[in-house]
Amino acid sequence: MSDRNGDFGAFFSGLLMGGIIGAVSALLMAPQSGEETRKLLRERGIELRDMSSDALEKAAAEARERADELTRLAREQAKDLRGRADDVRTRGEAAIEDIRLRGEAAVEAAKTPRGGKKN
Repeated sequence: MSDRNGDFGAFFSGLLMGGIIGAVSALLMAPQSGEETRKLLRERGIELRDMSSDALEKAAAEARERADELTRLAREQAKDLRGRADDVRTRGEAAIEDIRLRGEAAVEAAKTPRGGKKN
């Protein structure tokens, strides 16, 4: 997940830097009037804003998708763990019952004399 965030950050930084460099290059090399240059800058600024808005919307949508997937996985894990806990509890209860029955049998055996007759 962090690799994709790094890729997006690098892409977005490159996009922004490319736009700025392009705008500055256009200003320095353009044989136009100040009014035309300002209009060009305004248009380039709008383009950059739109591109960054699109990139942010895409990143937000991807983040929502990842959050939904992680929530689904967490719910599955919780369900699995509840099932395992129930199984462990059931086995524990069975073991306790077995120990209780063996203890009762041992007590009864201790009460009976070796000859097999009860007092």
